[in-house]
Amino acid sequence: MRERAKRVKMLILDIDGVMTDGRIIYDSKGNELKCFNVLDGMGFVLLGQAKIKVALITAKGSKAVLRRARDIGAVEIKRNAIDKLTAFRQILKKHGLSAKDICFMGDDLLDLPVMRRAGLAVAVPGACGEVKRAARYVTKKEGGKGAVREVIEVILRAQNKWRKLVGKYDR
Repeated sequence: MRERAKRVKMLILDIDGVMTDGRIIYDSKGNELKCFNVLDGMGFVLLGQAKIKVALITAKGSKAVLRRARDIGAVEIKRNAIDKLTAFRQILKKHGLSAKDICFMGDDLLDLPVMRRAGLAVAVPGACGEVKRAARYVTKKEGGKGAVREVIEVILRAQNKWRKLVGKYDR
């Protein structure tokens, strides 16, 4: 897995169940509310400093998702993407990347086609069995509870960037 992580140039994420715990809350006006993890947020800052891009592919498309995409500096967001493979291919083409350059994190059946093609496929512990079997790595942390940060650290350590990035904060 380390060799695959060394090659990563972009992290592509599903949102519900990966960046969140998978629960959907609706307010009294019908808006979707989502909870995101601050440890993941700092991980996105470190990824940006390491010049590794982030993209999101989701079958849903709430305002909360757009806000989080903006907050984390995602270069691409594909919303309402039931066909995630098409969205994946569009992202690769637009950014001049190959599937081997991608780490993809997913948790459910819609994610399988991308997981089978990404250079590094990652699942969260709560993922369905098929997704976990397709993954090269299953995180120790649950979706929405630091799983994304865990993978970011794996990538940055494999690329020998972690210590330098952390050193900026450890003075």
